Amino acid sequence: MFKDFLAAVKDRRTYYAIGKEATVSQERIREVIEHAVRHTPSAFNCQSARLVLLLGEQHDKLWDITKETLRKIVPAERFAATEEKINSFGNGHATVLFFEDQAVVEDLQRRFPLYADNFPAWSLQSSGMHQFVVWTALEAEGFGASLQHYNPLIDAAVKQQWDLPGEWKLLAQMPFGKPSAAPGDKEFKPLAERFKVFG
Repeated sequence: MFKDFLAAVKDRRTYYAIGKEATVSQERIREVIEHAVRHTPSAFNCQSARLVLLLGEQHDKLWDITKETLRKIVPAERFAATEEKINSFGNGHATVLFFEDQAVVEDLQRRFPLYADNFPAWSLQSSGMHQFVVWTALEAEGFGASLQHYNPLIDAAVKQQWDLPGEWKLLAQMPFGKPSAAPGDKEFKPLAERFKVFG
């Protein structure tokens, strides 16, 4: 499915109601995410982003881990709402995990001490761009997605489950699937408060 870039940016929304069905093949999903990883910019072209795609039972396992982690800390009388929310993410087709490799960031800090304080922020900016590109690309392929942040609560269990390097810092989780309901209305603040032009 091809969609004009600006139309995809406009249509990219937070979808909580998603299903297991895929809108494209697993191969196409992988291709889209690989394209995002390869072509999304990073400071000094350091390429510090690390993405993990969880499909099928691996996707289900992530949300089981998240649910059981939260069960230990959310009061029992409030857990039903938490469980319902986590199950909605598990109802999706797959999840993308977004990490930043701290070894890359720390190496840049050593090699370029003048900018040392900036590299952690630049790393986060690059991760945000990766999240946006993947989210918009998935939208263009007919998927609905949302961005979740159960880190750092699930970090250790996630790294252990998928044998990921300790230097990878988990920043976000993006469950996605075929939309089963439209997102809510989106409100916009006046552009005059958010955008200025001179000249």
